[in-house]
Amino acid sequence: MKSEAYLFAGVAVFFLLTDVAYIWFAREPAGIAALTVSCFMASVIAFFCLVNHRRKGPRPEDRRDGEVHERSGRLDFFPPHSRNPVVTAAGVTLCAVGVVYGFWLFMIGIGVLAIGLLGMVLEFADRDDR
Repeated sequence: MKSEAYLFAGVAVFFLLTDVAYIWFAREPAGIAALTVSCFMASVIAFFCLVNHRRKGPRPEDRRDGEVHERSGRLDFFPPHSRNPVVTAAGVTLCAVGVVYGFWLFMIGIGVLAIGLLGMVLEFADRDDR
């Protein structure tokens, strides 16, 4: 994660320098805001990668002597099937159509969206293999 931290820190410095030049020459508020936010987002990712590297140490792919089998094993739990992503997509679609056709359809979409999101969050909440 150290190399990723350095990569995103470099991106953040690039956006910072570009932002300073943009402030100096262009003085246009939308571009200044976009470059500032881009600098902050890259800084957050760099900070996350650096903290992860310091907390967990180097990964096998970060070391020169790392082997493929060091990363093998169980990765995570992946659900076999679920209806909830389809319900959530239908809820978002109803909300978008409700913006055009009326508040009542938007509210139905909010209800369907809530059912889909709660289903995705709570579907495998009782798993014991954590």
